[in-house]
Amino acid sequence: MKDRKDKLKPNTVAKLKAVRESDFGIFLDAGTGKTSDDILLHKNQQTSEVKVGDLVEVFLYLNPQKKLTASMKVPKMKVGQIARLKVINKSAEGIFLDVGAERGIFMPFAEMIGRPQVGDIVWAKLYIDKSGRLATSMKVSDEIRRASQPAKNLRRGDKVKGSIYNITEAGAFMFSEEKFIVFIAQKEISRLLKCGEIVEARITFIREDGRLNASLIQQKEIAQHTDAKKILKFLRENKDINLSDKTDPKKIYALFHISKAAFKRAIGHLLKKKLIQKTAVGFKVRD
Repeated sequence: MKDRKDKLKPNTVAKLKAVRESDFGIFLDAGTGKTSDDILLHKNQQTSEVKVGDLVEVFLYLNPQKKLTASMKVPKMKVGQIARLKVINKSAEGIFLDVGAERGIFMPFAEMIGRPQVGDIVWAKLYIDKSGRLATSMKVSDEIRRASQPAKNLRRGDKVKGSIYNITEAGAFMFSEEKFIVFIAQKEISRLLKCGEIVEARITFIREDGRLNASLIQQKEIAQHTDAKKILKFLRENKDINLSDKTDPKKIYALFHISKAAFKRAIGHLLKKKLIQKTAVGFKVRD
């Protein structure tokens, strides 16, 4: 019989024959012709009764003693499928995602977008790596495109909600709850985004192909009031503010997380309402 031991690896799914029972569970044939190579399917890892002679689909993994072990808790998704998956662990080489199997499935750094942390939920696909083992990847743009639908019955200004699946220098891409692809340009992003994050955006353009452009920045009229409240609160807590038209935009953003143009609009609103006044160095709450 040809030696099969090298073909049975951890982080793979295989169909193996149950060949003998024990007090702990049932042993599966590793195909090597050696009883010592048989793989234990522990009672705790059985999702239904298994008898000798049954052909069982199992997920193979290494137990704490580094011995190949089987579980009937196999991945709930097939190779090539995508889903929003939770990060359940991390190591020096990457992270592990919960796909419903006995163990998390590894994702190397090269397959990440950003640096997801334990507890994050990200879009990912299941694939087989060069070593023949199951792995996951956040590079799902092609799969999202195939699963998407053209947007219908929407207008500029409507809101659309979904999760971020890719971030580039140009902007972020969102997959909406209705399966629309939504692009959010960098200039329309007001804060740091993470892949997997759920956001609600305002539609700014509807393309002929049914894809959408959107913004995470509030409309100027609404944002002006929001920014003004933020600045007024800061002035009341800090007495005055050493900022003017010549202030570095980075300093303004560091304080209020708004652009310099938004800052000037908000200041103008507060001055018009006579809630603040100019000083020699900047602005303060009106006496």
